Amino acid sequence: MTQATVLLEGLAFGEAPRWRDGRLWFSDFYRRGVYTVDEAGAEELVVEVPMQPSGLGWLPDGRLLVSSMVDRRVLRLEPDGELVLHADLADLAEFHVNDLVTDSAGGAYVGNFGYDLHADLHQREIPEILADPDAGRTRLARLAPDGAVSVAADDVRFPNGMVLLDGGRTLVLAETLRLQLTAFDVAEDGALTGRRVWASTAEQMAAPDGIAADPDAGIWIATALAPVLLRYAEGGAVTGSIETSQPTYACAVGGSDGRTVFAMTAPDSDPAVVDGQRLGRIEIARV
Repeated sequence: MTQATVLLEGLAFGEAPRWRDGRLWFSDFYRRGVYTVDEAGAEELVVEVPMQPSGLGWLPDGRLLVSSMVDRRVLRLEPDGELVLHADLADLAEFHVNDLVTDSAGGAYVGNFGYDLHADLHQREIPEILADPDAGRTRLARLAPDGAVSVAADDVRFPNGMVLLDGGRTLVLAETLRLQLTAFDVAEDGALTGRRVWASTAEQMAAPDGIAADPDAGIWIATALAPVLLRYAEGGAVTGSIETSQPTYACAVGGSDGRTVFAMTAPDSDPAVVDGQRLGRIEIARV
């Protein structure tokens, strides 16, 4: 097991890390902004997102897309700095919108919680929630390049982190409450078919939250319930691990060497615990 070190402290709850243009981009739920940090730990605010930012992606022309969680929208950052509506998911998402991934054509896939998980966690234990097939059951949204919204996949449980593999021909989705990574074939028009289990995380009781692909076709997962990142190969073999100081909720692979794993950590995901606090960290390990 590799031990991570702390790059940056003072986050409230970091999410959706993405390595781009020599910096790590990320959302902070409860500081309500999108930020960047360089490899020396220098942080910079990119844009404020009042209704809580999450997933990040980019259109082919370089404009940023960001999930606006509470009002269930995806926003677009224009070159003049204005944040405008890109897509409204209120009619499709049952609860807060969450992670997203963009493809090379400018389309995007967007998940949502499916229901109020934290309210449920105040009523039931995690094993009971995992055993309930309806907990977090929802749909994965597809956004066309112009922002038009459609359903990409039904019957997913708390769709969370996503990566595109094989040059964009395969989408792998973390289903947090199904304890698995689910793969789909991606058609030219963005439609998803061929649903299958890419890797089960049930044996490790790892609830996959954010995920990131590495150059060797492995997928790192933030385990949400434990202070560790795990690397899975297709089929479910665990082929690597990184120990962190706090539970992990999202991750990215990048850095100037292309081999740095960034972990977003926090003591908890419950807003009652972390909103208004500055206990989140970005931790790194070279693998």
